[in-house]
Amino acid sequence: MAAERLPPVPKPVVTELNERSREVFRLIVDAYVETGEPVGSRTLSRRGGLDLSPATIRNVMADLEDSGLLFAPHTSAGRLPTEAGLRLFVNGLLELGGLSEEERRSIDGRLAAAGKSLPQALEEATAALSGLSRCAGLVVAPKTERRALKHIEFVPLSPGRALVVMVTEDGLVENRLIEVPVGTPPATMVQASNYLSSRLIGHTIDEAKVMIAADAESSRAQLDELTRRLVEAGLASWGGGGEGSALIVRGQAKLLDDVTALADLERLRALFDMLETKEAMLRLLDATREGAGVQIFIGSDNPLFGVAGCSMIVAPYANSREQVVGAIGVIGPTRLNYARIIPLVDYTAKVIGKLLG
Repeated sequence: MAAERLPPVPKPVVTELNERSREVFRLIVDAYVETGEPVGSRTLSRRGGLDLSPATIRNVMADLEDSGLLFAPHTSAGRLPTEAGLRLFVNGLLELGGLSEEERRSIDGRLAAAGKSLPQALEEATAALSGLSRCAGLVVAPKTERRALKHIEFVPLSPGRALVVMVTEDGLVENRLIEVPVGTPPATMVQASNYLSSRLIGHTIDEAKVMIAADAESSRAQLDELTRRLVEAGLASWGGGGEGSALIVRGQAKLLDDVTALADLERLRALFDMLETKEAMLRLLDATREGAGVQIFIGSDNPLFGVAGCSMIVAPYANSREQVVGAIGVIGPTRLNYARIIPLVDYTAKVIGKLLG
């Protein structure tokens, strides 16, 4: 499972920890993921597989703390992993689990129903991930400008207004209002629809704009003035000021299940602000398109994801041309069950890719 985009791991790296230190550290992280509570030496000594005295465990924990991998939340408490420690654990000690048949059926069933548009499928995928992970699910829908088109049509509304209906090959339907000259006859709208369809079908909007510009320059497009203006208005509605990528978030309320202190509430308030404004999350998710496989962002060390105490697991998905067009993942507390959730995110992204294919 790829995790190439994790920030650099601080010294010592896993290979520089001896076997005893690795085992103690792994047990502390496992306990943290399970309970969220600090772990003490006596608790660890009673856990199976450690043939060490509490005093020896305390010495190992002190060394791990000196290395920046553990910290004590308050005096005389047990230890918790730092964000750097969690990153080292995910990079070097994590053993990924596999999806159960029930989890596979849950994801497949939510996405396989016939007749779903791409936005509906993405909504279902996000909701499924949220439910299975007990985290907030989020997905970036592809930009219309980057997707091949299947159908375009002008629909007259009130005088001076029309609806441009555009359907992409992967099932996304978008409607946008445009202004048209008052009294534009239906036949003109049909002619504009037919012309655009002949140039757009199988191409992205950006590709079609280049072709239509070439038609105009060479006078190949035999369009009257009114039809030409309608074509330009239809294309302009998907111009540079368009909506771009859309961020879908589901299951934010599940993050409240993990609140245990005032500090947790402050952390969640900052996270909800990010999800509400969407800009930072879109930039972060767009950045995942440059990589392959599952990527993991832990806490405040990532400049785009500066919310301490939170982690995000995300994977890109590709269309039938093998172009990465979006990303899907979950966001939650740093004590995510990484071993279970990473395969969930990876599988869901692959299922979406098959739908686009």
